[in-house]
Amino acid sequence: MELGRTGPACAAAALLLLLLLAALGEAEFDPYRVLGVGRGSSQADIKKAYKRLAREWHPDKNKDPGAEDKFIQISKAYEILSNEEKRANFDRYGDAGESQGFSQHQHRQFHHFHEGFYFDESFFHFPFNSERRDTSDEKYLLHFSHYVNDIVPDSFKKPYLIKITSDWCFSCIHIEPVWKEVAQELEALGVGIGVVHAGYERRLAHHLGAHSTPSILGLMNGKITFFHNAVIRENLRQFVENLLPGNLVEKITDKNYIRFLSNWKKENKPHVLLFDHMPVVPLLYKLTAFAYRDYLSFGYVYVGLRGTEELSSQYNINVYTPTMMVFKEHIDKPVDVVQARDMKKQLIDDFLSQNKFLMAARLTNQRLFQELCPVKKSHRQRKHCVVLLTGEGDKFAETYEAFLTFAVANTKDVLRFAHIYNERQPEFADALLMDEEKYRGKSAVVILERRNNAGKIAYKTLEEAWQGSKEDNFILLDLLDQLRTDPGLLSSETVLADLHDELAPMFLIRWFYSTLDYVLDCWDSLFHSNWREMMPLLSLLFSALFILFGTVIVQAFSDSSDTRDSPPSEKEEATTKTEKNDTNFSKESNSRVPKKGFVEVTELTDINYNSNLVRLRPGHMNVVLILSNSTKTALLQKFALEVYTFTGSSSLHFSFLSLDKHREWLEYLLEFAQDAAPIPNQYDKHFLERDYTGYVLALNGHKKYFCLFKPHRSGDEGGTVGSCEDYDSPLHTEARGKSSCSPGSRSIKNKLHKLSFWMERLLEGSLQRFYIPSWPALD
Repeated sequence: MELGRTGPACAAAALLLLLLLAALGEAEFDPYRVLGVGRGSSQADIKKAYKRLAREWHPDKNKDPGAEDKFIQISKAYEILSNEEKRANFDRYGDAGESQGFSQHQHRQFHHFHEGFYFDESFFHFPFNSERRDTSDEKYLLHFSHYVNDIVPDSFKKPYLIKITSDWCFSCIHIEPVWKEVAQELEALGVGIGVVHAGYERRLAHHLGAHSTPSILGLMNGKITFFHNAVIRENLRQFVENLLPGNLVEKITDKNYIRFLSNWKKENKPHVLLFDHMPVVPLLYKLTAFAYRDYLSFGYVYVGLRGTEELSSQYNINVYTPTMMVFKEHIDKPVDVVQARDMKKQLIDDFLSQNKFLMAARLTNQRLFQELCPVKKSHRQRKHCVVLLTGEGDKFAETYEAFLTFAVANTKDVLRFAHIYNERQPEFADALLMDEEKYRGKSAVVILERRNNAGKIAYKTLEEAWQGSKEDNFILLDLLDQLRTDPGLLSSETVLADLHDELAPMFLIRWFYSTLDYVLDCWDSLFHSNWREMMPLLSLLFSALFILFGTVIVQAFSDSSDTRDSPPSEKEEATTKTEKNDTNFSKESNSRVPKKGFVEVTELTDINYNSNLVRLRPGHMNVVLILSNSTKTALLQKFALEVYTFTGSSSLHFSFLSLDKHREWLEYLLEFAQDAAPIPNQYDKHFLERDYTGYVLALNGHKKYFCLFKPHRSGDEGGTVGSCEDYDSPLHTEARGKSSCSPGSRSIKNKLHKLSFWMERLLEGSLQRFYIPSWPALD
């Protein structure tokens, strides 16, 4: 009974709280005030205000600290007011989102509360707007420019897990705890985390292919993969792991460790071994292998597996502590070791970054040369490279081993050692050795310093060929000691050409892997994409099948008609008759008024708008004449004469558009060609009097651009006919003895006087093109 008496009071208090929150939400955000328009404004006014404010406050153009927040408010306001249903809900309830559904939900909650003393407490956790949402996602928010310029290039070093969310999304709230936990865990392992708000970043959400919220996707090597399973921790971890290539880490045992470590010479990389008691390779190690795959090769030893005892014993491994070893030119002993019970990403990064190169790495490409021998930025950052120019084979093995021994004994932070094969990089060798006879067929040592990124270096070559003797070692060591105090010792200068990549795969191999990736993408899309994503692929498939079967059917009918009995003389007569008819047809086309049917011109209306423009086949264009009811007959006759000679092209279609019906559509298009036809503001009293009759637009529906023909003006080679005075110049008025603001039939036809020349330039592709984001609706 006590609960029953307190029920109405609690309901009233909750109702008062909701009304207060709604009032605060309305006071905080008013889309009309943000866009600066009235409640009775039309969609055209709202769109114009949005475009003006968006250009002014776009973060890429406006450097004001509050520009980004202002731009988000502008986008949110336009999203509400451009949708009639959301706008009506806002006007009715004062809410910026789906207020009607919210109000109904609110009514149902109170109804249940009153009848059964029940209230869904999850209601109080609903984010009424973005300001009240959990701020844990704010540091991960992505914008389009940030995604394109930073995230995509960085995805070649680490995978990204990206969540697409929005306001008023119950499912987004449901997965939030799992997402927060997994994001923190994976970020600590080296996975990039991103969040895209579909309401504020619609362009980025569309670019990613996310058509619903919440959506989760992975990004690696610039490739997007969608997550399709239940949002739980294990599935998300497995999803990230599946993004990584399967051959990053090799399983190592007693049988193959010698082969693995001996590949340093072939791959020109140090090799890393991780000893751990986990039966599967840890995700942290896979992510590390992906990040350093260009510098290091990775192997994993499961110390609990039978067949690894010899390996663990040889390198004295503690089976209870994870151990990481780096091997370079000598595989019997690691050059560096790290042990830790809890391997952290920072510890591994610090360890591997100091062991990215061999002791005397072979210069196989320009990137490696630039990293081993960086450009001098200051005297304190000066670094010198000692390069052995030698040949391949057993003949040069002894000199290389002597050089490697010297490099191991004298490597310092300011000194790097490398070698290069003369036969594989002949331009590099010729620039330093000057093709001198004393170095021919022998090895030589050069000390160099890169001066700039254009290839300029300062260097000094040892006077005699490198034999690896003790005397050569003393001479080289003495030069390096002098170089520490006298940088001017490098007296020679030259410019080196870029090294070509010796280890780059062959073209056929690259083509095979590209084709394989494309097939796998199509296979994944076939089984996991929604119908909206599948429509382009299905449309392409059915179009190809239709063309194939259509061609076969047409060919079958053509073959059957050709086999009919007909004497050869009749065929020749038919051919001659056709040529005569074509000649007569050509003569008739030279008349001022062509006969009906010479040029097929259809009116562009809302019924055929999609088929004649929006969905026009690639490579096809629709040439549209702008006319009014009063000029229709005269302009169509002149238009037919001017374009008749171009009707033989199957890629050209001809239409006309009524200016009286679709002036707003034309004005929108001409906004993208304002230098050709300036658009007056809405307060211009001559706005509705502007004459666009005689304009011709060549519209490419597939590539979303158009070319513009401006009507011919009397006494000028070309100009914009903007008023009645432009039709008749003073000379013409005096010659006719009268002045009339209404142009006659002849002056109307003169508007298209130069159209045939314009059509020739259109087919040549030399006309200026005006691109638009999308085709407007023809209402």
